[in-house]
Amino acid sequence: MTFAFLLIAAPVVQAAGLKKIEVPADHTGQAITATQWAPCARPAKDIQAGPFVISGVRDCPVAGKNLPLILISHGFGGASLSHHDTAEALSDAGFIVVALNHPDDTLSNTERFHNRQALLTRATDVKRLLDYMLTSSPDSAIINPNSIGFFGFSRGGYTGLILAGAQPDFKKLHIPCENEASATCGDANTQKIPLLPPSRDPRIKAFVLADPLSTVFADPTSLKHITAPIDLWGSQHGGDGVSATDILTLAQNLPVSPTLHIVPNAGHFSFLTLCPPPLAERAPALCKDSPNFDRAAFHQKFNANIISFFRKNLAIAPQP
Repeated sequence: MTFAFLLIAAPVVQAAGLKKIEVPADHTGQAITATQWAPCARPAKDIQAGPFVISGVRDCPVAGKNLPLILISHGFGGASLSHHDTAEALSDAGFIVVALNHPDDTLSNTERFHNRQALLTRATDVKRLLDYMLTSSPDSAIINPNSIGFFGFSRGGYTGLILAGAQPDFKKLHIPCENEASATCGDANTQKIPLLPPSRDPRIKAFVLADPLSTVFADPTSLKHITAPIDLWGSQHGGDGVSATDILTLAQNLPVSPTLHIVPNAGHFSFLTLCPPPLAERAPALCKDSPNFDRAAFHQKFNANIISFFRKNLAIAPQP
């Protein structure tokens, strides 16, 4: 086990161009909303977005060409802004970044506690988003289709494992519910789930996974088709159905050894972006860290490491 941050030379700072995009509904799924960050040559301003203040420029023309693309998948009940600081850092470093709201599993979907539908549709959501970005997006011509990466947290990490080639076994899964004693919670955990067809997407060349939900991949054979490089992060204290033991087991079972980091004193939600005071008051479970953990300092190093990993594994030369 190693815990090391690779510090990189400071990139040429670019403001993050910010815009909303929508993938239309089709026969494979619902409409998908997403947030895009991209390099922008204009000075950044503070943008109020829900409870967050984001540094960027709305609808700024993208600066550059042949740019790498990173897709971000949030955790259970999350949203496209759940990792906005990581998206901003990547964009400032020259990446186009798109974070989606998974329709069956986003904050606005109040039914997410009562079924497992999102576990079936998550990988398809990402594939549809990637199809859109490469073929229909106004920025498709400036994306390098050979330099595509993925960042996923919690269920987003589960999604990344499927896209990398894993095959889940849902009999190993227990879904956390708002009320563990409720009938709907019992239904959610006895609901039969069909075997997912293979969902590997070879267009995605490298994966960063933070505290991924991995109990459904307990059998090493479920991971045997994974060949892409993985940067794997686990929190020491875990939470929300994920433990450091799960992450260590996953690392041992992957057919290609990942770069592994177990973050001291971190909890599961320490990988989320920093909470502004109103959100910290409203959702303390997501925002409160161990007294010995500095989320702001960690995220600076975490984001720098992610940039370095993607530059190396997407064959991108470091900026001077």
